[in-house]
Amino acid sequence: MTQVEAETTKLAPETRLGAVELMVTDLDRSVPFYEQAIGLRTHRREQGRAALGAGGEDLLVLVEDPDARPAGRHAGLYHFALLHPSREELARAAARLARTRTPIQGASDHGISEAIYLPDPDGNGIELAADRPKDEWPDLTVMSGGPDPLDLNALLESVVDEEPQESVAPDSVIGHVHLHVGDLDAATRFYVDVVGFDVMTHLPSAVFVAAGGYHHHVGFNTWRGPGVPPAPGGTVGLRNFTVVLRDEDAVDALRKRARAAGVDVEDTARGRSCGIPRGTRSSSGPPRRPAARRFGACRRTVGRPY
Repeated sequence: MTQVEAETTKLAPETRLGAVELMVTDLDRSVPFYEQAIGLRTHRREQGRAALGAGGEDLLVLVEDPDARPAGRHAGLYHFALLHPSREELARAAARLARTRTPIQGASDHGISEAIYLPDPDGNGIELAADRPKDEWPDLTVMSGGPDPLDLNALLESVVDEEPQESVAPDSVIGHVHLHVGDLDAATRFYVDVVGFDVMTHLPSAVFVAAGGYHHHVGFNTWRGPGVPPAPGGTVGLRNFTVVLRDEDAVDALRKRARAAGVDVEDTARGRSCGIPRGTRSSSGPPRRPAARRFGACRRTVGRPY
C-alpha cells in the first residue's frame, strides 16, 4: 500500500461509535437492570426490542431471544464501554451501583482512563469508564504490564455529599467495544486496511485501534485462545455495533475497500451491510442527521464479531 493509499483509507478524526446491539434472553429482566443499575433510559420498546440511551440518540439496543444459549468459549463480546463525560459522572455511576447493590467484577486505573467492570444479567460485559485528559495519557505504543487498581473509595468521596443520580449524564456515549477474536492478524487487517482505523497499541495477544488519535474505539484479543470459532447462531452477546462516519463519501470509500478486499456488501431493509472475518456481519441504515453516516446495523455500523 502506498502512502497516498494509506492516507485515503484512514477514517476521519470525527469518527465515533454509536449504538451497540446485544442479544438477551429476557427484556423484563434486562431493561430494569440497565435502567436502575446503569442509569440508561428506555427510549422505545416494541416487538422484542428495547432501545436505551441517555435521552438523545440510542446507545444500546437489546434484542430478546428467550431460547438464546449462553456465550461460551468462542469469539464475541468481551465488553462494551459506556463512556461518562467526567470522573465525577463515573463516581455517580459507582454510587448508583452501590445503591442498587449491583456486583462488579473489577475496577482499574488504566492511566488513559478509569473503569469499572460488570456483567449484565446474561453475562454481557460492560465497562463504565471516564477518560483522563489526553495530555495526561501515557505513551500508547509502549504499554506494558497490567493496569493499576482503581481506588473506589477515593472515587466515591468526590460525590459523597450529593443526592443520588438515577440517570447517566446526557452526554454519555459508547466509548469503545472490546472483542474476543480467533485470529489477531486477520482482525487487524480488517479493522485497519478495510475499515480504516489506526493501530494505537499492539500487544502480543491484543490490538487496540482508533480514529483521530483516540486510545481505542475497538479492541480485540485472543485471550480465549487463538483459533476460537465464531459463536453459534442464537447465542447471547453482541449482534453488531455502530461506527459513525463523517459523511456519505466515507461510507462509499469504506464500501469500495470492503469489496476490493473480497468482503461481501449487500443492501438490506436497514441499509447496507458487509461481511466481516470469521463469520461476522454488519449492516448500515439511514443517517439520523445529515452530518453523520453510520456503517452497519442500527445506522452505519461495523460489528458482529462472532
